[in-house]
Order: sequence, then C-alpha cells, then structure tokens
Amino acid sequence: MTMTMTHKINKKIVGYKVLTKADADAAKVAEANSFESMHEKMPRPEILYGSTYKIKTPQSEHALYITINDMILNEGTQHEERRPYEIFINSKNMEHFQWVLALTRVISAVFRKGGDACFLVEELKAVFDPRGGYFKKGGVFMPSLVAEIGHAIESHLKSIGMLTEHELSNHEKVFLAAKRKEFSARHGESLENSAGEFPAQALLCNKCQTKAVVLMDGCMTCLNCGDSKCG
Repeated sequence: MTMTMTHKINKKIVGYKVLTKADADAAKVAEANSFESMHEKMPRPEILYGSTYKIKTPQSEHALYITINDMILNEGTQHEERRPYEIFINSKNMEHFQWVLALTRVISAVFRKGGDACFLVEELKAVFDPRGGYFKKGGVFMPSLVAEIGHAIESHLKSIGMLTEHELSNHEKVFLAAKRKEFSARHGESLENSAGEFPAQALLCNKCQTKAVVLMDGCMTCLNCGDSKCG
C-alpha cells in the first residue's frame, strides 16, 4: 500500500516544471552540501550589487557603459560567494543597439544558468572586427568592440574571485626589469613601465596583445609579459 501526502499551496502559482531524475539528484546533492549554487530557476532578489565599467573607443565619440550585477549566495556562511546574475550595456550610440541587446541577453542567460561562465571571456576576446581593431592606451591591441566587452567581463570576474589573475614570478619580474634597463641603455630611451608605455618601434605581442616586442640579442622579446621566441 502506497501512502501519499497532500500539500496545501498558499501562494499564487507563477510557473511549474516537471522534475527529472537528474533534477532530483542535483537537489539531493545541493541539500547534502548544505549550500546553494547559481541555477536558472533562482528568483531575482529585489536588490543586486554590481559594478559599471566605462569603455571609450576611437571608433565612436560616445562611451559604452557595461553594468554587471551580482547575486550573493549563502550570505553570512563559510560558503558565501558572489556570482554574476545579469549584464546591461548602455550608450548614446544606437548604431549597435540590436546586437548589443542580443549579446547582453545571451550572456545574462549563461550567468543565470550557473556553473563556470568564465569561458565567455576567451570567446568574446577572440572576436576580430573585419574592419580592423584599435590600440588602447599603453599599446594594448583590441581586435574588436566585442573583445573589449570580454575584457570588461574578465576584469569583473577577477574582482569577485571567479578568475585568478596571472602574476609574474619574482624571476620573471627580475628578467623583465633587466631587459628594460638594457634596452634603455642601448637606445637612450627611458621606459617608465608604471605608465604602461613601451618603445614607439615596438611590435605587437601575440601572447599579451601589447605593443611591447623589441629585438634584443638577436631575439624578439616582449617587455610586458616576457614572451620570447628564444625561450
């Protein structure tokens, strides 16, 4: 004999979903771990915390403003984490309105889906404009406006701890400092790396996308990230 329990619903039904075995198993795992992860059925809170990033490109006289709002999960517990929930892009320039709106909706959907959304960064940064990209201050090459949006998302994910920024080792820092000093002595140029400036004749580095590659000791070397064709 099978017994069933009746549950009274006191709230208005706004949606429904038939749970599969996979959903039930995922719910059991989440309950066993006693902490909540981002998922697409999570209701939007009244208040979200976010950051706005300004993008100014030479391709438009109007700046682009990217706002990413985050949800704080498991607040006040040892499992507390901040995860992106939605993204908005605004500008006075309406030229790109349709694809920008579509892009924000797709990215927001990926954020709310849960899991590792960091793959979006590399996908967006790899988009090249057929009309050509542009150089930002410091000699950093930006292949497209979409790639710039990818860089903004990358900065945000790093700020909330989802991405870890690669830092040069002490050995690499000493090596680069020596190479900059050597270049300055040979060519009589003062390189102030703190200002993000590199020699005018420097070439674009394929690794860090910065115009900082110079010929030293018969080898092309990047003064920004240390990448060298000679190993």
